[in-house]
Amino acid sequence: MPSSAPMGTAPETYPPAKHVMRDLDITTLVVSRTRSIGVIPITDALHTGPPGNRAAALGLTSIVADTQAAMVALIAAEPDWIATVDLSLHEVAPVTGSTMLVDARLVRAGSNIIVVRVDSYDVGDRRDIEALADVDVPSADLDLCATGLVSFARIPASASAVGTRLKPGERVGIVSPTAPGQPEPRPLLERIGLQIVDAAAGAVELPRTPYVGNSFGAVNGGVLGMVFQGAAEAAHPGRRAVDIQTHYLSQAKTGPVRTRLQPVRQAADHAVCRIEAVDAGHNDQLLAVAVVTLR
Repeated sequence: MPSSAPMGTAPETYPPAKHVMRDLDITTLVVSRTRSIGVIPITDALHTGPPGNRAAALGLTSIVADTQAAMVALIAAEPDWIATVDLSLHEVAPVTGSTMLVDARLVRAGSNIIVVRVDSYDVGDRRDIEALADVDVPSADLDLCATGLVSFARIPASASAVGTRLKPGERVGIVSPTAPGQPEPRPLLERIGLQIVDAAAGAVELPRTPYVGNSFGAVNGGVLGMVFQGAAEAAHPGRRAVDIQTHYLSQAKTGPVRTRLQPVRQAADHAVCRIEAVDAGHNDQLLAVAVVTLR
C-alpha cells in the first residue's frame, strides 16, 4: 500500500525504499554523459485498455521517460540540480510486449534550460540492457512506440535533499536496478492511491505521500502524468490516453492533488481535454496543466 506517512521533509535517499519507482522495477544504464536508457517489464498491472486491446499505460511511459531524461539532465546540470518544466509524449504504437525500453538523449544544455529527447520501444521479451544499449536507434530491430521531449530548469543543488550528495556523472557505465522486494500486482493507478471523485467531470485525487514523492518532498512529475491519465480516462470510458503535453508550474505543499478537466475536442475516433492539477489543501494552488489526447 502507498505510505500514508506525512510529507514534512524530503527523503534522505531517492527514491526511498518504498516508492512507486522501485515497484516499477526499472533498470537504468547511464550509457554516456548524454544518454541514459531504462528497461521495464510490462506486467498486466501496467496495462490499460479493454480486454483484448491492452497496451502499456501512458502514465507508465511518463514516469519512466521523466526518470531517464532526468539522469541525462542531472549530468548536464552539474554541479546544479534540476526541476522538470515540460514533458511531452506522443504515442506511435502501443507497447504490447513484455518489456519496454526508454532511451533518453541530450538535445541541448543551456544556461537555464536543459532539453532531453525520449523515445520508447517495444522490445518484446528482451531484458539485457547492455545488449540493448548497443542497438542503434532508430532501428528496424526495435519498434518505436512513443517519442517526446522533457525540459528541465537548472536550480541550486541545495533545493533537493539529495542534490548536494549525489554525483550523477559517476554513474556513467553503471547498471542500476531498482527491483522491488515484493512484486506489486495491483493496477498502476490503484497502487499510487488515485481516487476517482467525479468520473464524468474528470475529477480525481491523489494523496501527497512519500510513495509518490520527488526529491523535494512534493509529488513526482512522472506520477502527475499518471494522475492526468487517470482523470482523462475516467471522463472518457472506453478510450485510452495516448498523447500528453504537461507544463509543471509549482510543487505540491499539502495535498491532495486534485484535477479539473475541460473538454477541448470530441470526435468519433478521439478526444482532447485540458486538465489542471491543483493542491487542494493549499488554496487550490495550480501545480501543472496538461493537454491529453485519447483514442
